[in-house]
Amino acid sequence: MDTSIEPSAEKLTISKWCRAAITEISCQERDTMLAPRSALMLEQGWQTTGARGSLQNLKKFNNQDFNQLRALCLSQGLLFEDATFPAHVSSIGPNLLPADKLWQIQWKRPTEFQRNPYLITDGVSRFDIKQGEIGDCWMLAALGSLTLQKQFLENVLPKDQGFQDDYAGIFHFRFWQYGDWVDVVIDDRLPFLNGRYLSVHPRTSNEFWPSLLEKAYAKFRGSYQNLHGGYLSDALIHLTGGIQMQFSLKDPPPDLEEILKAADKSQCLMGCSTSGQLRRNIELRNGIVQGHAYTVTGAVKIRYKNGWKHIIRIWNPWGHGEWKGPWSDDSPQWDHVEPKCREALLRNKDDGEFWMSCENFQEQFSWLYICNSTPTFLDFGDQHCTTWSVERHISLWSPVLATGRNNYSPGAVSTNPQYFFKVLDYDAKPYNVVISLMQKHAKDMQDEKNLKIGFFITMKNSEVLKQNFSLTRDVTNYFILSPGTYAVVPATTEDQEFEFLLRIFVKNQDHNKNPNSPPSPVLLMDGSRQNQDSSYKAVFLRYAKQGSAIDASQLQQLLNEVILQDEMTSLGGRFSFDSCRGILALMDLNSNGQLTLQEFGSLWRSLTKYMDIFSKEDRNHSGFLDVSELKSAVQRAGLAANEQLLRLMTLRYGDAARRIGFSDFVYCMLRLETVTHAFQNLAEGGSQILMTAMEWLTLVMYT
Repeated sequence: MDTSIEPSAEKLTISKWCRAAITEISCQERDTMLAPRSALMLEQGWQTTGARGSLQNLKKFNNQDFNQLRALCLSQGLLFEDATFPAHVSSIGPNLLPADKLWQIQWKRPTEFQRNPYLITDGVSRFDIKQGEIGDCWMLAALGSLTLQKQFLENVLPKDQGFQDDYAGIFHFRFWQYGDWVDVVIDDRLPFLNGRYLSVHPRTSNEFWPSLLEKAYAKFRGSYQNLHGGYLSDALIHLTGGIQMQFSLKDPPPDLEEILKAADKSQCLMGCSTSGQLRRNIELRNGIVQGHAYTVTGAVKIRYKNGWKHIIRIWNPWGHGEWKGPWSDDSPQWDHVEPKCREALLRNKDDGEFWMSCENFQEQFSWLYICNSTPTFLDFGDQHCTTWSVERHISLWSPVLATGRNNYSPGAVSTNPQYFFKVLDYDAKPYNVVISLMQKHAKDMQDEKNLKIGFFITMKNSEVLKQNFSLTRDVTNYFILSPGTYAVVPATTEDQEFEFLLRIFVKNQDHNKNPNSPPSPVLLMDGSRQNQDSSYKAVFLRYAKQGSAIDASQLQQLLNEVILQDEMTSLGGRFSFDSCRGILALMDLNSNGQLTLQEFGSLWRSLTKYMDIFSKEDRNHSGFLDVSELKSAVQRAGLAANEQLLRLMTLRYGDAARRIGFSDFVYCMLRLETVTHAFQNLAEGGSQILMTAMEWLTLVMYT
């Protein structure tokens, strides 16, 4: 939907302002499908709405709004032409092809050479993809894995587009970049050379999602040329916003087989690559291509003869070219596997996908890449109910604080910014902490130089325990740490200031001492998305009428029975009917007095976030926040409030002692967040607001 607000000539009342902005920042994309000609252009730059990192609050690449541009094209009867990524050699790049071939490239829309084109036919599959002339196997290998994980795929490939309804030659796709989801708009003119696709082409002639998504990624990266060679790890992160780990197969961890099985079971994205940068795309006699990236599509342990065998399934983005050794399609090893198992696993087709043993996998490939929203692939062998929490920090390196040299001293390390975290006192399984550090490239991602970055881990008031440095954009490692308080110290070996993103993942265990009591359904904010989705859906369906919606009284019952199970959250009092009616109004996009499953999902994520913040700021475990604790909670949530506003918030939402319990804290923070984003949206949209931000917040938070 349109995420900008055009003010009318007449004055808007504050209530109209608030309702318009609330609807604007909260609405999800509508499931409308995407149909005729010329160029539309917006100024270069970024536009951001709402809270950072949310799919509902996207950055707009080149400041282009998909819904506005499509509506304009439809109203004028034109097909969209993207002037920011034109049908020109500049979008290809000067060095991808010889000059004579560059000028032979033709750009064609699918409607010009297909009678009945579709964006998607019969779902999205890795077998829809066949790599073209561009050497972007690294991106296509990640994309092939993405097709297996629908929870991530839906983030990248919006449903509100197609060639049937509202077709205007315009499409859009989303990629994660340094903490934010970015919406990239393209036209559907695709490059051809001598009548053949220059880029990826679909296996089905009238299905175009692979070609259009690749074009959007080329625009995101600057040109098609910038796809010709790259890092599979970068593509995995761009497609998920997750945490990715790289494992050397020449020096693999002892738990490699278990890690692979756990990653497959927990729906991670996986890829692998072969060595041979100087011998790229050379196919060996055994069918494996050197200097090439593949998708890992499965990992299982099966009965074989009188024992067990670990086998790995791998897919080649070429769409053909398979391993010819043991466990390949026609190998005799399959004759010793139970028929039902063989039938379930073996797909005997020349489609680029094959099985091989774990031993051959380590011999033939150099690196394994695993990516997920949390490090679930490190949970193997853990029979307990566990989740991963994450702390995110975005900051700048200062040249005077660069201490990542071989001659560092503990004193020098202590002068750098330190980010503290706790490992809880419980029986830790292996790998209970993951640290991820990412450097931000200020300019074009392909050309920007990577600095050697890394981090130190120190125990509180002690010397450096561990360190990890690499000349890569993203440095991630996993650790086994005993209970205690630790600090992460980001560092670089070069005297250059730039921005970084630090993420600290800590494994948490729900060690409920009463085995008969039900586990709390409230998960940490950054736990597995799959677990979060199933958790809030189960809660919603338990309280909704015929599974369709919940009203204020049902919401009150739900919050008091589910959220207030925890002793800390219940100390400050129950959710009142009035507060539940207010909370519902803030999340109710349809203004019908009910919450749908989608609306409740947004509320659930906010509840888990504010539950985490409340528990961290309630330092004396009283079940209440005083003014100073509330101030810290507001800052931790990324919001702003001055002393006057904080005083009025405790007066409006607190008890006689000006303390705020958890139920009132949730209502207060939801309202503060909503009206803050409403003000920001209106200000960015060009509205003339004749009051300061604090005047606006003071008014709406105290009424």
